[in-house]
Amino acid sequence: MKTAEYISLKIILFTFFFIQSIVFAAPADYPQNIILIIVDGGGFTHIDAIDYYQYGKKGEQNFEKFPVQLAVTTYPTGGSYDPKKAAQDFNYVKTGLITDSAAAATALATGIKTSNGAIGVDVSSRRLQNIIEKCEKLGMSTGVVTTVPISHATPAAFVAHAKSRSGYEQIADGMINKSALEVLFGCGNPFFDDDGKKLDKPGNFKYVGSKKIWDSLVKGSAGKWTLIQSRKDFLNLGEGNTPKRVLGVTQAAFTLQEKRTCGELGRTSGKSIIPFDVPLNPNVPTLSEMTKAALNVLDDDNDGFFIMIEAGAVDWASHDNSGARMIEEMRDFTRAADAVIDWVQTKSSWQKTLVIITADHQTGYLTDVLNSGRGTLPPMKWNSKDHTKSLVFLFAKGQGSELFEQQVKGKDSFYGSFIDNTDIAKIIFALLERRVSTKK
Repeated sequence: MKTAEYISLKIILFTFFFIQSIVFAAPADYPQNIILIIVDGGGFTHIDAIDYYQYGKKGEQNFEKFPVQLAVTTYPTGGSYDPKKAAQDFNYVKTGLITDSAAAATALATGIKTSNGAIGVDVSSRRLQNIIEKCEKLGMSTGVVTTVPISHATPAAFVAHAKSRSGYEQIADGMINKSALEVLFGCGNPFFDDDGKKLDKPGNFKYVGSKKIWDSLVKGSAGKWTLIQSRKDFLNLGEGNTPKRVLGVTQAAFTLQEKRTCGELGRTSGKSIIPFDVPLNPNVPTLSEMTKAALNVLDDDNDGFFIMIEAGAVDWASHDNSGARMIEEMRDFTRAADAVIDWVQTKSSWQKTLVIITADHQTGYLTDVLNSGRGTLPPMKWNSKDHTKSLVFLFAKGQGSELFEQQVKGKDSFYGSFIDNTDIAKIIFALLERRVSTKK
C-alpha cells in the first residue's frame, strides 16, 4: 500500500472510531438516578427562616442555586388553588379543601390526586402504580428514608396501597414483606422512647407491623433484610461494602429528634425556646447520615436507583408552632440536601442524576420571618396550627430537570410560576419511559 493511501485509511478509521466514541459516550436523555427530597410541611418561609439562621441572609443554600425553581400547588381531589384569591385574601389558603400528607404524597408518588387519608390508591380505592414500582420493573434499586416512622403517610405512599393511612400494621407489613425495596430507613422502634432511651418493656410494634414481624427482622428471617438500629450502624454503612437490602429502624420511637423532651432542664413542656437548647439524642443518626448510608447501598446498582428522602418532622414542629424545633429540623434537611449534592458531584454527575427538592404541603402558615442575624432564631409569625394550601417550593437540577418548566400551570403574584404536585411524578414517569424506549 502506498504511503498516501495508508495515511488516508488511518485518517478514515480514526475519524470513524472517534465519531463512534462520541455517539456511545453521549449522555442519555434520561437520568440513571433520581433523588426526590420532600420537606414535609415546608414552605417558602421555612426556607427563609433557616437561611437567616444559617447564613444571616437568604439564597445561600446550595439547592437555592439550582437552575429550576418553581412553586407547586398541593390540593387533593376536589380542591383548587386560585392565585388571584390568594393575593386578595390573607385567609384564603386556610379555607376550602386542604391536603393531608397521605393524599399529597400519593400525588407525588403516582401522578394522580386522591382523597385525604388514602395511601397509593385513587378516590375509588383502586391501586395506583407508584414511581418505585415502575423503577423496580426496570431493574433499578429503590429506597425510602424518613425522620418519622417508616410506615407514616409520606414514606408509605411511595411503597404501599391502603384505604387509610392509619392502618400502620398493614402498611408496615406491605413495606417490609411485600415490597422490593433495597433501603428502608426511619423511626418507629418499639424498644426506645422519644429520647432514644431503652424501654424496660417494648412499646408499640404497629409502626413495624407487629411483634412477629419485628422478631423475624431481628432473627434475619424477614425478606432477606439486614436490620440496623444504632447510629454506629448507620455511620458504618456510609462507606465501603454494603448488604444488598437494609432496613434501618433508628433507636427512637417517633422522630429522630423533634419529640425529645427537656429532661434535666426541668421544664414541663417538651418545646425548645431556642434551637438546640435541649441536647440531641446521641444514639440516633442525622438525616444526612442516613442519606449517605442509603446512597452507598443503592449506588452499587449499574441500572441506577430511585430514592425518596423525607424531612418528616418539619411538619410536626410546624403543627406545634415551634420555631426552634422547626429550625432544627430544617437544619437537618439542609445538611441532607448538601450530602446529596456532594454525592452527585463526587460519585455521579448531573448528567446521570436528577435531584428534586419539594414539599408535600405547607404547615403552620408561617409569615413575617425577620432576619435577626446568623445563629439567632429569627422572629416569625405562625398563623395556623394546621396545613394550608399555600404554594410550596420546587428546586431541580440534573438530567431531565428542564421538563418541569414545560409544565407551568399559572403564575402567582408572590411566588411566581407554578406547576401541580402531580406533574412531578408525571415527569419522573416520562423520564423512566425514555429509559424503556432507549433500551428497546
